Amino acid sequence: MKKLIIWDFDGVIADTEKLWLKNRQILMKEALGIDWDWETVNHYLRGTGDKTKRDVLNSLGIETNDDFWDKSIEMDMETMRTKGFELTDGIEDIFKMKNIKQCIATGGVKSKTMHKIEIAGIRKYFPDNHVFTVDMVEHGKPEPDLFLLAAKEMGEKPEDCVVIEDSIAGLTAALKAGCLPIAFLAGDLIDNNIHQQKVEKLGIKYITHNMMEVKKLIQQLF
Repeated sequence: MKKLIIWDFDGVIADTEKLWLKNRQILMKEALGIDWDWETVNHYLRGTGDKTKRDVLNSLGIETNDDFWDKSIEMDMETMRTKGFELTDGIEDIFKMKNIKQCIATGGVKSKTMHKIEIAGIRKYFPDNHVFTVDMVEHGKPEPDLFLLAAKEMGEKPEDCVVIEDSIAGLTAALKAGCLPIAFLAGDLIDNNIHQQKVEKLGIKYITHNMMEVKKLIQQLF
Protein backbone atom coordinates (compact mmCIF):
# COMPACT_ATOMS: atom_id res chain seq x y z
CA MET A 1 0.00 0.00 0.00
CA LYS A 2 1.25 3.45 -0.91
CA LYS A 3 1.10 6.30 1.61
CA LEU A 4 1.78 9.60 -0.18
CA ILE A 5 0.85 11.26 -3.49
CA ILE A 6 3.44 13.73 -4.78
CA TRP A 7 1.95 16.00 -7.44
CA ASP A 8 3.79 17.91 -10.12
CA PHE A 9 2.05 21.20 -10.87
CA ASP A 10 2.60 22.41 -14.45
CA GLY A 11 0.99 20.04 -16.93
CA VAL A 12 -0.68 17.97 -14.19
CA ILE A 13 -2.55 20.07 -11.64
CA ALA A 14 -3.12 22.65 -14.38
CA ASP A 15 -2.07 22.87 -18.02
CA THR A 16 0.18 25.86 -17.36
CA GLU A 17 3.48 24.72 -18.86
CA LYS A 18 2.55 26.19 -22.23
CA LEU A 19 2.16 29.64 -20.62
CA TRP A 20 5.63 29.66 -19.09
CA LEU A 21 7.30 28.31 -22.24
CA LYS A 22 5.66 31.01 -24.33
CA ASN A 23 7.08 33.64 -21.99
CA ARG A 24 10.58 32.13 -22.24
CA GLN A 25 10.26 32.11 -26.03
CA ILE A 26 9.29 35.80 -26.08
CA LEU A 27 12.02 36.82 -23.65
CA MET A 28 14.73 34.93 -25.51
CA LYS A 29 13.89 36.90 -28.64
CA GLU A 30 13.58 40.25 -26.88
CA ALA A 31 16.59 39.98 -24.56
CA LEU A 32 18.94 37.67 -26.45
CA GLY A 33 17.90 38.01 -30.08
CA ILE A 34 17.32 34.27 -30.28
CA ASP A 35 14.19 33.46 -32.29
CA TRP A 36 13.41 29.83 -31.44
CA ASP A 37 10.30 28.32 -32.96
CA TRP A 38 7.79 26.60 -30.71
CA GLU A 39 9.05 23.10 -31.47
CA THR A 40 12.59 24.04 -30.39
CA VAL A 41 11.41 25.74 -27.20
CA ASN A 42 9.28 22.72 -26.34
CA HIS A 43 12.12 20.29 -27.08
CA TYR A 44 14.78 21.94 -24.95
CA LEU A 45 12.90 23.67 -22.15
CA ARG A 46 9.73 21.72 -21.43
CA GLY A 47 9.24 19.88 -18.15
CA THR A 48 11.96 21.49 -16.03
CA GLY A 49 12.25 24.43 -13.67
CA ASP A 50 14.10 27.61 -14.53
CA LYS A 51 17.21 26.40 -12.71
CA THR A 52 17.48 23.45 -15.08
CA LYS A 53 16.39 25.54 -18.07
CA ARG A 54 19.29 27.87 -17.37
CA ASP A 55 21.71 24.93 -17.30
CA VAL A 56 20.30 23.62 -20.57
CA LEU A 57 20.75 26.98 -22.29
CA ASN A 58 24.28 27.27 -20.93
CA SER A 59 25.09 23.82 -22.32
CA LEU A 60 23.96 25.09 -25.72
CA GLY A 61 26.25 28.11 -25.46
CA ILE A 62 23.43 30.52 -24.59
CA GLU A 63 24.42 32.46 -21.50
CA THR A 64 21.75 34.12 -19.37
CA ASN A 65 22.01 36.25 -16.24
CA ASP A 66 19.89 36.65 -13.12
CA ASP A 67 18.04 39.61 -14.65
CA PHE A 68 16.80 37.36 -17.47
CA TRP A 69 15.30 34.86 -15.06
CA ASP A 70 13.90 37.52 -12.74
CA LYS A 71 12.17 39.06 -15.76
CA SER A 72 10.80 35.65 -16.78
CA ILE A 73 9.18 35.25 -13.35
CA GLU A 74 7.70 38.75 -13.63
CA MET A 75 6.20 37.77 -17.00
CA ASP A 76 4.73 34.61 -15.50
CA MET A 77 3.17 36.51 -12.62
CA GLU A 78 1.65 39.02 -15.05
CA THR A 79 0.29 36.15 -17.16
CA MET A 80 -1.39 34.68 -14.10
CA ARG A 81 -2.87 38.03 -13.13
CA THR A 82 -4.27 38.77 -16.58
CA LYS A 83 -5.13 35.33 -17.97
CA GLY A 84 -5.35 32.94 -15.03
CA PHE A 85 -5.82 29.21 -15.55
CA GLU A 86 -8.09 26.34 -14.54
CA LEU A 87 -7.50 23.11 -12.67
CA THR A 88 -7.31 19.90 -14.65
CA ASP A 89 -10.76 18.34 -14.92
CA GLY A 90 -11.47 15.87 -12.14
CA ILE A 91 -8.34 16.51 -10.10
CA GLU A 92 -10.11 18.10 -7.17
CA ASP A 93 -11.98 14.84 -6.57
CA ILE A 94 -8.60 13.31 -5.72
CA PHE A 95 -7.53 16.28 -3.57
CA LYS A 96 -10.69 15.73 -1.52
CA MET A 97 -9.65 12.17 -0.58
CA LYS A 98 -8.84 13.06 3.03
CA ASN A 99 -7.57 9.60 3.94
CA ILE A 100 -4.64 9.99 1.53
CA LYS A 101 -1.63 12.18 2.31
CA GLN A 102 -0.78 14.53 -0.58
CA CYS A 103 1.80 17.19 -1.42
CA ILE A 104 3.21 19.16 -4.36
CA ALA A 105 6.80 18.98 -5.65
CA THR A 106 7.41 21.31 -8.57
CA GLY A 107 10.22 22.76 -10.62
CA GLY A 108 8.87 26.26 -9.99
CA VAL A 109 10.21 28.57 -7.28
CA LYS A 110 8.31 28.91 -4.00
CA SER A 111 6.95 32.45 -4.50
CA LYS A 112 5.55 31.69 -7.94
CA THR A 113 4.23 28.30 -6.86
CA MET A 114 2.30 29.67 -3.89
CA HIS A 115 0.77 32.28 -6.20
CA LYS A 116 -0.31 29.51 -8.57
CA ILE A 117 -1.85 27.62 -5.67
CA GLU A 118 -3.81 30.72 -4.62
CA ILE A 119 -5.09 31.33 -8.16
CA ALA A 120 -6.06 27.67 -8.51
CA GLY A 121 -7.98 27.84 -5.22
CA ILE A 122 -6.27 24.78 -3.72
CA ARG A 123 -4.49 26.30 -0.72
CA LYS A 124 -6.94 24.45 1.55
CA TYR A 125 -5.45 21.18 0.31
CA PHE A 126 -1.81 22.26 0.20
CA PRO A 127 -0.51 24.44 3.06
CA ASP A 128 3.05 25.77 2.89
CA ASN A 129 4.59 22.70 4.52
CA HIS A 130 3.04 20.47 1.84
CA VAL A 131 4.67 22.38 -1.03
CA PHE A 132 8.23 21.66 -2.19
CA THR A 133 9.96 23.73 -4.86
CA VAL A 134 13.18 23.72 -6.86
CA ASP A 135 14.77 26.49 -4.77
CA MET A 136 14.68 24.12 -1.79
CA VAL A 137 17.13 21.62 -3.33
CA GLU A 138 20.52 21.65 -5.04
CA HIS A 139 19.44 19.91 -8.24
CA GLY A 140 16.10 20.10 -10.05
CA LYS A 141 14.43 17.44 -12.16
CA PRO A 142 15.55 15.09 -13.73
CA GLU A 143 17.57 14.59 -10.55
CA PRO A 144 15.68 13.02 -7.62
CA ASP A 145 16.44 15.69 -4.99
CA LEU A 146 12.99 17.28 -4.97
CA PHE A 147 11.03 14.06 -4.58
CA LEU A 148 13.42 12.78 -1.93
CA LEU A 149 12.94 16.00 0.02
CA ALA A 150 9.15 15.81 -0.30
CA ALA A 151 9.07 12.21 0.92
CA LYS A 152 11.36 12.99 3.87
CA GLU A 153 9.49 16.10 4.97
CA MET A 154 6.14 14.34 4.65
CA GLY A 155 7.45 11.49 6.81
CA GLU A 156 7.36 8.73 4.21
CA LYS A 157 9.87 6.46 2.48
CA PRO A 158 10.32 7.10 -1.28
CA GLU A 159 9.14 3.59 -2.11
CA ASP A 160 5.82 4.37 -0.39
CA CYS A 161 5.23 7.43 -2.58
CA VAL A 162 3.37 7.83 -5.88
CA VAL A 163 4.57 10.66 -8.13
CA ILE A 164 2.17 12.03 -10.76
CA GLU A 165 4.15 13.68 -13.57
CA ASP A 166 3.82 14.56 -17.23
CA SER A 167 7.39 15.30 -18.34
CA ILE A 168 10.29 13.00 -19.11
CA ALA A 169 12.44 14.96 -16.66
CA GLY A 170 9.90 14.57 -13.87
CA LEU A 171 9.27 10.89 -14.51
CA THR A 172 13.01 10.26 -14.62
CA ALA A 173 13.42 12.04 -11.29
CA ALA A 174 10.66 9.90 -9.76
CA LEU A 175 12.36 6.71 -10.91
CA LYS A 176 15.74 7.86 -9.59
CA ALA A 177 14.14 8.67 -6.24
CA GLY A 178 12.67 5.17 -5.97
CA CYS A 179 9.07 6.39 -6.10
CA LEU A 180 6.28 4.88 -8.19
CA PRO A 181 5.58 7.20 -11.15
CA ILE A 182 2.22 7.67 -12.83
CA ALA A 183 2.52 9.40 -16.21
CA PHE A 184 -0.24 11.89 -16.91
CA LEU A 185 -0.30 12.61 -20.64
CA ALA A 186 -3.11 15.06 -21.30
CA GLY A 187 -1.62 18.55 -21.66
CA ASP A 188 -1.82 20.59 -24.85
CA LEU A 189 1.96 20.38 -25.34
CA ILE A 190 2.02 16.61 -25.50
CA ASP A 191 1.96 14.69 -28.75
CA ASN A 192 0.68 11.53 -27.13
CA ASN A 193 2.19 9.15 -29.68
CA ILE A 194 5.73 10.51 -29.56
CA HIS A 195 5.73 11.44 -25.90
CA GLN A 196 4.12 8.19 -24.83
CA GLN A 197 6.80 6.24 -26.66
CA LYS A 198 9.45 8.14 -24.68
CA VAL A 199 7.57 7.44 -21.45
CA GLU A 200 7.30 3.75 -22.28
CA LYS A 201 11.05 3.59 -22.94
CA LEU A 202 11.59 4.74 -19.35
CA GLY A 203 9.73 1.63 -18.21
CA ILE A 204 6.77 3.52 -16.73
CA LYS A 205 4.08 1.00 -15.80
CA TYR A 206 1.15 3.36 -15.31
CA ILE A 207 0.25 5.76 -18.15
CA THR A 208 -2.94 7.82 -17.91
CA HIS A 209 -4.74 10.41 -20.04
CA ASN A 210 -7.37 11.82 -17.66
CA MET A 211 -7.93 12.20 -13.93
CA MET A 212 -10.60 9.52 -13.85
CA GLU A 213 -7.90 7.00 -14.77
CA VAL A 214 -5.58 8.50 -12.17
CA LYS A 215 -8.25 8.26 -9.46
CA LYS A 216 -8.88 4.59 -10.23
CA LEU A 217 -5.17 3.87 -9.92
CA ILE A 218 -4.96 5.77 -6.64
CA GLN A 219 -7.83 3.73 -5.25
CA GLN A 220 -5.99 0.53 -6.20
CA LEU A 221 -2.61 1.59 -4.84
CA PHE A 222 -3.67 3.14 -1.52
